[in-house]
Amino acid sequence: MRLVTLAILPAVLLAQPALAKQAKPSAEQQAAAAAAVAAQLGVIQRLDDDPTGPLLNAVIVVSPQAAADAAKLADTGRLKGRTVLIKDNIETREFATTAGSLALKDNRTGRDAPLVARLRGDGGVILGKTNLSEWANIRSSASSSGWSGVGGQTKNPYATDRSPCGSSSGSGAAIAAGMAWAAIGTETDGSITCPASMNGIVGFKPTVGLVSRTFVVPISHSQDTPGPMTTSVADAALLLTVIAGSDPMDSATAEADMHKQDYTLGLGTSSLKGVRIGVMRKQAGRHPGVNRLFDQAQADLTAAGAILVPIDYDFPDAMGDDESTVLYFELREDMGKYLSALPGTIPSKSLADVIAFNQANAATELRWFGQDSFERAEKNTDRTAHDKARANSFKLAGPEGIDALLAKHNVVVLIAPTEGPAGMIDLVTGDHFLSVGAGSLAAVAGYPHLTVPMGQVEGMPVGLSFIGPQWGDKGVLDLGAAYERARTAVLEKPKFKRWGE
Repeated sequence: MRLVTLAILPAVLLAQPALAKQAKPSAEQQAAAAAAVAAQLGVIQRLDDDPTGPLLNAVIVVSPQAAADAAKLADTGRLKGRTVLIKDNIETREFATTAGSLALKDNRTGRDAPLVARLRGDGGVILGKTNLSEWANIRSSASSSGWSGVGGQTKNPYATDRSPCGSSSGSGAAIAAGMAWAAIGTETDGSITCPASMNGIVGFKPTVGLVSRTFVVPISHSQDTPGPMTTSVADAALLLTVIAGSDPMDSATAEADMHKQDYTLGLGTSSLKGVRIGVMRKQAGRHPGVNRLFDQAQADLTAAGAILVPIDYDFPDAMGDDESTVLYFELREDMGKYLSALPGTIPSKSLADVIAFNQANAATELRWFGQDSFERAEKNTDRTAHDKARANSFKLAGPEGIDALLAKHNVVVLIAPTEGPAGMIDLVTGDHFLSVGAGSLAAVAGYPHLTVPMGQVEGMPVGLSFIGPQWGDKGVLDLGAAYERARTAVLEKPKFKRWGE
C-alpha cells in the first residue's frame, strides 16, 4: 500500500447529486470521527504495511486527509463521516484508477464516478482504494484471485495462505480486517458475493441498473454493477440507499429513481414468520462442512418462522456458454469505449493495446498467468451471435430461471450457500473452487443477490445467499437482516495467520 499526497483536482459535476446539508459537528463528534479514522489507518499500517505483520495487501492507497474530512463531516448527511474504501476500478478524483494493471498506473482522471460523488455528498469519506483481481479477474481463465500487477496478492484475513476470492478481493479482506466502515466492490459474476463469503462479511450485488457504472472500468454492460461490502446487512442497506439512483450517463439506470428507496426502513424489525423461501439443495454441493452449515441455517430460518420449500434445479449448460459469448464480446467493446475516452495521455486506448502492453511487460504482468481471455475477447466480434446469446442467457437465468422458480414454488427468495470455504492461494496453477452456489443465476439475469455469513468450516467463512427478483432489492435485504438476527452459528474473528497456525 502506498501513501500519497492529495492533489486538488476538479470533480466531475455532471449527474452528481446535491450535497447534503452540512451541520457543524460538535467538538466531541469531530474528535470521535477523527479517532475512528486514525484507528482504521492504524489497522491498515499494522496489517497491510508492516513487514512484521501479515501483509494482507488489501489496500493500495489511503488519503492522508481522511481524519480531517471525517471530523468535518461528522454530522453531515446519512453517512456522517463514515469511511468507505473504493475498489480500484472505480474512479475517484484524488487517486489513480488502475484496475490493478500497470497499463493504467498513471490513470488520474481527476473525476469522481457518480456513485463516489453520492458518497461524498451524503457525508461519506473516501479512505482509499482497494486491491482487486487485475482487470476484475477477466484477463485469464487460470488466474489467482486477488492478484494484480499494481497491488500484488491480497490475502484472506482468516488464513493468509488462502484465497480472498475475486475480483473485489481487497474490499472483502479490508472490511473483514476492520480497515474501514465499508467498501464498494463491483460484480460481473461473483466478484462481490464470492469475496464477501470467503472473507466472512456481508456483500450485496444489487439489481443491475440500480447503481451507476459511469467511470467504472467495465467488463459487461449487461452484467456489471457496483455494490456494498460491509460487516452487517444494516450497513449494506445504508450504503445502498446512498449510492442508488439514476445517472443520465448510464442508460441502464433509467429506472433506478423509480425503484430506489430508503433500504434501512423497517430493516430492524423485518420478520421471517410465514415467509416462503426456496431451498436450492443441489447448489449446496457435496462438501460435508458446507452442508452442515446450510442445515443449521435452514434450522435457524425455520425456528424464526420461515416456511422452507425444497427446489430441484439444474443449471442449463447453454446459460454458461451464452454468458461467455456475451462477456467476451462486451469486454472488447465496453473496455475499448472506456479506454478511448480517458482524459490524459494513457497509451492503452483499446483492448488490443492492453494485450500488447502485457506482452511487452510480460515479466511483471504475465509471470503468474496469461491473458487468454483477453485474446479470446479481441477475436469475438460477431454482434449477431452476441445478441442471440444475451437474449437466451437472460431468458434462462431470469424469466425461465429465477422468476419461474419463485412463481412455481410460490416463494419470495431463493437460498443456497454462496461459495465453499476458501482454497489455497496458488499462483502457479491458479484458483481452485468447489462447485457451490447459485449466484450465476442472479449475475446473468441482473437480479439482486445478498450474501450473509452463516458460519465457518475449519475456521474459513461461508456465506448464505439470498436471491430475489429484479428490483426486489429491499425484500432481499429485509430477509437477510432477519436471518442475521436469527443466526445461531458462532462467527470467529480473523486470525491473520496461515491456516492451522
